[in-house]
Amino acid sequence: MRIGIMSFAHLHAEGYAQNLRRIPGVELIGFSETDPERGRRFSHEYGLRWFWTHEDLLAEQPDAVVITSENATRRPLVEMAAAAGAHVLSEKPIATSVADAIAMKKATDAAGVLFMTAFPMRFSPAVASLREMIRSGELGRVLAVVGVNHSENPKHHRAWFAQKELAGGGAVMDHSVHLADLYRWIFATEINDVYARVANPFDPEVDVDTAGLLLLRLADGTPASIDASWSRPAHYPRWGHLKMEVVGEKGAVLLDAFAGHLHVWRRQAGRPYEWLGYHPDPNQGMMEAFVRSVAEKREPPVCWRDGFEAMRVALAAYESAAKGEPVEPGSLR
Repeated sequence: MRIGIMSFAHLHAEGYAQNLRRIPGVELIGFSETDPERGRRFSHEYGLRWFWTHEDLLAEQPDAVVITSENATRRPLVEMAAAAGAHVLSEKPIATSVADAIAMKKATDAAGVLFMTAFPMRFSPAVASLREMIRSGELGRVLAVVGVNHSENPKHHRAWFAQKELAGGGAVMDHSVHLADLYRWIFATEINDVYARVANPFDPEVDVDTAGLLLLRLADGTPASIDASWSRPAHYPRWGHLKMEVVGEKGAVLLDAFAGHLHVWRRQAGRPYEWLGYHPDPNQGMMEAFVRSVAEKREPPVCWRDGFEAMRVALAAYESAAKGEPVEPGSLR
């Protein structure tokens, strides 16, 4: 199977390239990048063939593509890939507007190609275990859910993350979609209402939010929350956190998806120690699931709708913060 990467703008492209190379039977044909600095840099670092235009990459007739462009620029790449007959794995959030997301769905449907959203945390063994506990009734009726997704500011790796025109927002756009998707997947329900406060307490030099607190009501009435921020300092020993606490009638459970790590101390300035994770890489599981879906020509385990609904939660959070009142994600059309 021949797969290409469209744009190296998103920092996850680096890891995805390595994930693809580990899958037997997959040929990573290269990446397309219109920014010459990024093109030269990542071609050299990863030994990948660099295509100057997306059209040049698609002319190689890949079976599938991974789209890791800026948040606001994914629609035209999805449409180009679909027109070329390539199946699509799109980075999250899949778009920054409802209109763009719907256009992507129409393009892939019309071309008869698959669309998968990059939500790797569904492939975390810890998350899967929590889902099984909920589904089996081990905790009884769920009374409340609290979720946390923190990281360092990604602008240090890619400046566009802090540029609203390209990113569509800041920490809320970047992080809330992960937990919104997990809530839908774990509890098999939709998110009916979002009440949010969004602010920038951590980086006065940017014009996007660096923190947001979302209070949610699931369709079954369960209260939930999402704490999303770029609050970790640059010298923090790991990228960030994804945690969830679920309180039920029969007990409570705390999930820390990245808890498996070793403390490593180094004699060097700036970062004297770090945490080296030994847990399975959820990105690898996600990429392997995408390859299997393409090979078997079946619906991916994380589809367009999953990306769409999670994106609407983030957009609802921004609208709620602006209005000062709850917003139903389903009302955004």
